[in-house]
Amino acid sequence: MKVLRFSDLCEEGRARGRRVFIRADLNVPQDDQGRITEDTRIRASVPCIEMALAGGAAVMVTSHLGRPTEGELKPEDSLAPVATRLAELLGRPVRLVRDWVGGVDVQPGEVVLLENCRVNKGEKKNSPELAQKMAALCDIYVNDAFGTAHRAEATTYGIAQYAKVACAGPLLAAEIDAIGKALANPRRPLVAIVAGSKVSTKLTILQSLAKNVDQLVVGGGIANTFMLAAGLPIGKSLAEADLVGEAKAVMAAMKARGAEVPIPTDVVVAKTFAADAPATVKKAQDVAADDMILDIGPETARRLADQLKAAGTIVWNGPVGVFEFDAFAQGTEAIARAVAASSAFSIAGGGDTLAAIAKYGIEKDVGYISTGGGAFLEVLEGKTLPAFEILEKRAAG
Repeated sequence: MKVLRFSDLCEEGRARGRRVFIRADLNVPQDDQGRITEDTRIRASVPCIEMALAGGAAVMVTSHLGRPTEGELKPEDSLAPVATRLAELLGRPVRLVRDWVGGVDVQPGEVVLLENCRVNKGEKKNSPELAQKMAALCDIYVNDAFGTAHRAEATTYGIAQYAKVACAGPLLAAEIDAIGKALANPRRPLVAIVAGSKVSTKLTILQSLAKNVDQLVVGGGIANTFMLAAGLPIGKSLAEADLVGEAKAVMAAMKARGAEVPIPTDVVVAKTFAADAPATVKKAQDVAADDMILDIGPETARRLADQLKAAGTIVWNGPVGVFEFDAFAQGTEAIARAVAASSAFSIAGGGDTLAAIAKYGIEKDVGYISTGGGAFLEVLEGKTLPAFEILEKRAAG
């Protein structure tokens, strides 16, 4: 995918003295007192801002936060806590600008944070009028917010149409490169791990991956539906019986080209869904009517780990069991350790996946950790993301 890269512009000196508008993803979780509880997204946005400052630009940064009502800025929707944290990370003042669409006073070497962009009327519907006003604020527009790349909004799409120059920031560029490496030109065998509670929410992803991957590892409630499709008992486990036909079709499509969906041969069951419920390992065919499958068994975990260690490329979305409960976390831990130990290029995304990576401390052993949830899933589905599309168009001239 050919897009203009902000890093190249800075190296060529084209940011010096210019007004740079960065769309970042600073949508961080906060507690009831408005304190930031996890700042990964802010830290991930710092390199782009520092790149702009080092390049001699006057820097404007904006992001959405939460789900504000357009035209109404409530205290809980303000980026004020983000401005404070950003200033700490950058080691310089970060002024918060409230009503900014009509004009922003910012000088080269200075960085300002423009208040929650979703408060502006027309942002979510990608209003051309709003986008043109935003584009007039800057000489260079930089999209560095992969987490919103699947949405065509005024700060993610419209402004890129009208800005003098539109390019990808380092975070967005890294996502483009990692996705291309994992899906467009993968080293084989390509193994995808897709787990979650429901097949219905990830059916299109499974169907898309079934055409391309060598092994499709399913986990969680999705695996239970595939076990049903394979004729195995699942007791009272979470599953979608009405999608057994679709699961069979995915399995058949994989088999037809010599690929496979590995079905669990053993599982960890409990009688209730609780952290303190006694865990029992059973052969897959021995699951009782009152059993609930909450993890893959050790035999299945070993087999999958071996496949992951022999992989050329790994795409990982979702834990394979209820890893929040220690008794049912061994399967996800085995998968995580195998991904970490594999020489394959690995790309991981999705909130629960990132939580598992953090729990087992394997951040440095994963090839690329995607910052986008919904955007990452849409890429796996084979969709072209609006933010990528408009940057590609602008690069083509």
